[in-house]
Amino acid sequence: MQNQISRKDWTLIWVLGMAGQICWNIENSWFNTFVYDKIAKDPSIISWMVGITAIVSTLTTFIIGTWSDRIGRRKPFIAIGFICWGIFTIAFGATEFLPKDPLIVAIVFIVAADAVMSFFGSTGYDAGYNPWTTDISNPSNRGKLGGAFAAMPVLATIFGAVVSGIIVDRFDFFPFFIVMGTIVSLVGVLTLFTLNDHPNLKARKNKHGYWHQFAEVFNIKTVLENKELFWVFIINCVYFIGFNVYFPYITIYLNNYLNMSYSVSGALQGIGLVAAIFLTIPVAKSINKGKTTPIILFAVIANIIGLLLIATSSNLVILLIGIFGAGVGYVLMIQTITAWVKNLFPEQQRGQFEGVKMVFAVCLPMVIGPLISNIVINRYGIHMVIDGVSGMVPNESLFLVSAVITLFTLLPLIPANKYTKARITH
Repeated sequence: MQNQISRKDWTLIWVLGMAGQICWNIENSWFNTFVYDKIAKDPSIISWMVGITAIVSTLTTFIIGTWSDRIGRRKPFIAIGFICWGIFTIAFGATEFLPKDPLIVAIVFIVAADAVMSFFGSTGYDAGYNPWTTDISNPSNRGKLGGAFAAMPVLATIFGAVVSGIIVDRFDFFPFFIVMGTIVSLVGVLTLFTLNDHPNLKARKNKHGYWHQFAEVFNIKTVLENKELFWVFIINCVYFIGFNVYFPYITIYLNNYLNMSYSVSGALQGIGLVAAIFLTIPVAKSINKGKTTPIILFAVIANIIGLLLIATSSNLVILLIGIFGAGVGYVLMIQTITAWVKNLFPEQQRGQFEGVKMVFAVCLPMVIGPLISNIVINRYGIHMVIDGVSGMVPNESLFLVSAVITLFTLLPLIPANKYTKARITH
């Protein structure tokens, strides 16, 4: 019988996962809103932040993931990463007090603070926590694990939208960053006393040294030996390019274009997303049986319908249904992809392959998506003066463009399905 995940490890999966996802949610949503409100209403600043931090996160996961494979340890990277992640979340909030003249100085400090925070976030979460969850799981429970991974960002989004919205409305941004950063650092301290590496995790040292081992994953032979895995990576990439076209700006859209308060927009996103989580329970069994293609197909269709509804109405009920549809697509995509890639990762290169996954799931989508957003907002957005400051605000066109891009996710699904069928039948 295959080993099951212990209750203690499940608790740590949820505590670490939720702390990490809340922190990512703050970066991906509230950092953008913070910059818009406190620094300048310029979407190009957000594009720079998102793009640079995506590159930093990916390189960090490669470097630290290879290091963790070499020494056969995940715990120190998880603990140090989370502790420093929280500290630099607070430091980012302190950029509010930087002088705005000249503006370029404030922008440089903001982007740099975000990049440093992302370095420690990727050290703790992507290069440490993610491969640790692969180490302690197996194909019989990865559908359930994928469900947890899918639910956590939704719960974090709900927390980020509802609770964070209330805190920001009442106390402003800096106290909010202090509270959230402190929580993440305390979770890092907790792991020092509670988390253990899996006993079967062994050090894997390439005799030619660290950098030779680091470069192994870039060999074309690696791609050819893992064809199914790389097609799944491409599915992930295309979907999240579409996702990153609209997601960094959805709160800005609701607040500035539809004139909602942070509390109302937060409640709207929270209520719309929460129901999507319950789909992860029945879907987990299908994922464990290898029925990944129909789930991805359904996720893409639900996501597109949701985006079209958001784009075509300002009615609260229709917006709620639209956010639910987009949430269903998001939840099922993450759940399915998480289990799918964990079953395909080479056993001795799990940390390193988290870096490869980051290229397709984070780096490319978070560079390409916001670049597209920047073009769409500047060309088709609405010019507004908010609190005496002139700027461009996103409108419905952002969601329509995202829906079109998301549709292309179905193309790499065809070869991925072919290789999956061949693997299962063998």
